[in-house]
Amino acid sequence: MKKIIHTNNAPKAVGPYSQAVQAGNTLYVSGQLPVVPADNSIPSTIEEQTAQSLSNIRAILTEAGYTLTDVAKTTVLLTDMNDFAAMNGVYATFFTEQMPARVCYQVARLPMGVKVEIDVIAVKE
Repeated sequence: MKKIIHTNNAPKAVGPYSQAVQAGNTLYVSGQLPVVPADNSIPSTIEEQTAQSLSNIRAILTEAGYTLTDVAKTTVLLTDMNDFAAMNGVYATFFTEQMPARVCYQVARLPMGVKVEIDVIAVKE
């Protein structure tokens, strides 16, 4: 049985999808854009955008009763692979132990003209 997860502490879905879906012990968090939920603004730098995307993810995880240490896999989408080092520096401040598996792709374009989008899969024992 699946459970839809929603929090006002992360941006609302802008299409026909959920912020996250829990299926059993696994939580699938949709790709999070770097949108500040309080005012729908978007930070300008890759560092700020990465931090905001991960903060949105953390808020969704918290709502579902998970933490960043429960994250098993992440996918990072960048519009410019030259931003990889800067993104990685911020990413490393969120994932400090029990590092999840990760893949990172450069894409041609992301919604709202952002530089980064991140999704995660988390698992509880």
